Amino acid sequence: MNCEVCQLKELDVEHFEIREVLRCIFHTIMFHRALGLLRPKDVDSELFDIIYTQCGDAEVEKKIEEKITQFIDRVEKHPNRKNQICLSFYEVKNKQASWFANKVERFYWEYWYINLNVAHHPKGHSGKSNLSKVVDPGESASEERNARRTVLESSLREVMFQIIKFVNEKKDHIPAIPNLECVTFPYEISISSSSDSAFGMDVIRRMLQTGHPTMLS
Repeated sequence: MNCEVCQLKELDVEHFEIREVLRCIFHTIMFHRALGLLRPKDVDSELFDIIYTQCGDAEVEKKIEEKITQFIDRVEKHPNRKNQICLSFYEVKNKQASWFANKVERFYWEYWYINLNVAHHPKGHSGKSNLSKVVDPGESASEERNARRTVLESSLREVMFQIIKFVNEKKDHIPAIPNLECVTFPYEISISSSSDSAFGMDVIRRMLQTGHPTMLS
């Protein structure tokens, strides 16, 4: 089975922006890989001038929120590092393991890698430098944050367009629909472990089981 891999553009975010950025990305992917009868709903982003679409399935929303919370916990435990979270789709097949038992195997056919560079701000900040400049620190910080937010919003839009471009171009690898009653293909969300090499080896192991992937960045 052919396996496609999409490395999404890395985004520079602050800690409080992580949840909303991941919501936009995850739900955009899930909506475009959805199956069966949907009750899609458009959602206005809480932080950005962006509208994204959800599948309208409570279980999908719950799982995404849980994984985002786990990802944020990891970021807090491992600051000053680039962070990656992966959404993968797979097909389940029963394989005859022996004459009395069947073995269920997962065949991964698509990986989405979301890369975030989370800014870390030290708790303390010295005000001894640049004393000669008369600048309102609150106003200066606000302008800087607004400028940075504008850049992030533009980059997030690029990522969402990257997702749409990928799903429109990459279709041949998608397996047969398993069940019309399902909202999505079987999927999982993996968070890079404290050992990036271990996470990478796990991905390589899955790819070897599934087949050679095609990269698109």
